[in-house]
Amino acid sequence: MIPNDIKITPELVRDHGLKPDEYQRILDLIGREPTLTELGIFSAMWNEHCSYKSSKKWLKTLPTTGPRVLVGPGENAGVVDIGDGDVVVFKMESHNHPSYIEPYQGAATGVGGILRDVFTMGARPIAAMNALRFGAPDHPRTRHIVNGVVAGVGGYGNSFGVPTVGGEVNFHPRYNGNCLVNAFAAGLAKADGIFLSKAEGIGMPVVYLGSKTGRDGIHGASMASAEFDDNSEEKRPTVQVGDPFSEKLLLEACLELMQTGAVIAIQDMGAAGLTCSAVEMGAKGDLGLELDLDKVPCREPGMTAYEMMLSESQERMLMVLHPEKEAEAEAVFRKWGLDFAVVGRTTDTLRFVVRHQGEVMADLPIKDLGDQAPEYDRPWIAPAKPAVIAVAETEAPTDWNEALLSLIGSPDLSSRRWVVEQYDHFIQGNTIQHPGGDAGVVRVEGSNKGLAFTCDVTPRYVEADPFEGGKQAIAEAWRNLTAVGATPLAVTDNLNFGNPEKPEIMGQFVGAIQGLGEACRALDFPIVSGNVSLYNETNGQAILPTPAIGGVGLLADVSRSVGIGFRQDGDAIILVGDTAGWLGQSIYLRELFGREDGAPPPVDLAVEKRNGDFVRKLIEDGRVGAVHDLSDGGLAVGLAEMAMASGRGCRIAAPERSAVPLHAFLFGEDQARYVMTASAGEAAHILVQAAMGGVPATMIGTVGGNELTIADRIAISVDLLVKRHEDWFPRFMAAA
Repeated sequence: MIPNDIKITPELVRDHGLKPDEYQRILDLIGREPTLTELGIFSAMWNEHCSYKSSKKWLKTLPTTGPRVLVGPGENAGVVDIGDGDVVVFKMESHNHPSYIEPYQGAATGVGGILRDVFTMGARPIAAMNALRFGAPDHPRTRHIVNGVVAGVGGYGNSFGVPTVGGEVNFHPRYNGNCLVNAFAAGLAKADGIFLSKAEGIGMPVVYLGSKTGRDGIHGASMASAEFDDNSEEKRPTVQVGDPFSEKLLLEACLELMQTGAVIAIQDMGAAGLTCSAVEMGAKGDLGLELDLDKVPCREPGMTAYEMMLSESQERMLMVLHPEKEAEAEAVFRKWGLDFAVVGRTTDTLRFVVRHQGEVMADLPIKDLGDQAPEYDRPWIAPAKPAVIAVAETEAPTDWNEALLSLIGSPDLSSRRWVVEQYDHFIQGNTIQHPGGDAGVVRVEGSNKGLAFTCDVTPRYVEADPFEGGKQAIAEAWRNLTAVGATPLAVTDNLNFGNPEKPEIMGQFVGAIQGLGEACRALDFPIVSGNVSLYNETNGQAILPTPAIGGVGLLADVSRSVGIGFRQDGDAIILVGDTAGWLGQSIYLRELFGREDGAPPPVDLAVEKRNGDFVRKLIEDGRVGAVHDLSDGGLAVGLAEMAMASGRGCRIAAPERSAVPLHAFLFGEDQARYVMTASAGEAAHILVQAAMGGVPATMIGTVGGNELTIADRIAISVDLLVKRHEDWFPRFMAAA
């Protein structure tokens, strides 16, 4: 056993991720030098990943309530009412640093952790998504990381038995030294069957559930709260190891246990493991908590108190139990072959006391561990707004066919088939729309309702203008849900940024938060859960600011949902929304002309709401066949995606009397736009209705044939579109 009287040196404090002034704060709080175990506990509770000490001030400004919101931020996941006594429970979390060091296990345990956040609340997981961002394709580590992360996501999710219904995969040199792995999960529960983490009652047993504790993951949360450098590979031992089959057993055991009435409070052992779960449960209930580590099931001999308190071994839960139900609860877990151990009790002392081998290893004020964590108002500098690129400053392509083929075959726009075929989309049998469209759709079992899920953000927009980029991330999630016919309900976010101690990085964060908040308020789209991941830097090079948005929407009748594929020849194609030909920060300029400059497209939230509500009502009424929102690559790429999804071509006329040059009309990334199809007769009525409602809508062409034909500039067979679209990813992954 490590002695409890180890001298705490400045070097030891620094190695635990604590600044000198933070250590002084600890000395002032407890009135003495901490033990080594206590220092580890403070390190776990006060790091950025657990305390949100740099972001808390700004997170408080976000809208988190609404008529359907039952549980907002602060619990394991958000809870939103979907009617008929049903609720959807969902959250998004990051596992960035572990996935860069050990891609397979980092990604796998990211999936496992987010699934536990959902079923800890009493919900059965029904859908998963992921937002993955990797370095430049020609970087020597990128292929290795892609291969490991995708295998880890699929290996855990498929084995656990949850469909992966959507996500994002993108590449950029700014992720060369720090990939992003953001995992989303959603589950279904009954409104009267939600479980929280607030401990209640004095003298109640505290029970350890699930798998045994090992030495994996020690200091994982602290690692996620620091920059990388050239020695990051040495941190491999801090990456957790997951077992999806144990997690499946844990799910079934927890849900069965919850039916017994035994559970007072329950908390996933995620970041900082036993420390964070125990402290949060006690502090939320204004109770003290005592732990006896001799009773903790361990899979390795000779584990110290320090190691047990900081281990992030997977597939574990902590519960406060009604004592009279202890035998019944233990029988449930023994049936499922899982550990069940009473490791402590609640007290009225407001102290967090940890004992091991007869010795007190920690005795700390429990509320101060969380409530008195440092909270910083970091200095920040608002980024300068880039100049708007006038259309006259941009070029038309010399070869229009090759321009479109190059875009749909580029790393960011090419087919993700190589990725998504490693995921199971159909397990549980309720998937209506799988990855490849605007949003995944899952039937709510036993009803006609459906839930739609999407992940969205455009980091290059956020880099150029954090406020507009934040607005656009919310608006695009709202559009993608709308495009399948869902009413957007609420958001979970994963805010990935660099070092907040740099004012320019903190300025990105503040601007993005302000943009997210404004868009959520305007679109009635509250943020009910989420995660902040900072210090995503390597050797001082930050990632692109990436506030990933997970959006959830509700369909009253899932049979009304629509996809992006053209339905039938002869249908009219209608463009909804104004086109100014906005090319700043566009994929068109980046991929074809090597330009990453200019202001991103502005987002008019009132227009977003007006246009989206109009489109959604048409879908609900069954008046349109296919719908696709327009984003990266603009109209031309959107039409190509609709053609490839259906195997049908289309003929698009040149815009009449347009002040916008054709290349800007086709490739501009103006917001609040959709392409939809309807029968010719229905289309005429839709255009009249749009004009009456002040919604810009124009008939631009007709579905039919086997070519995508646009004006007299583009004519490409659908077969060739598909070939170029499908080619890049497998060729990249097969390269030596």
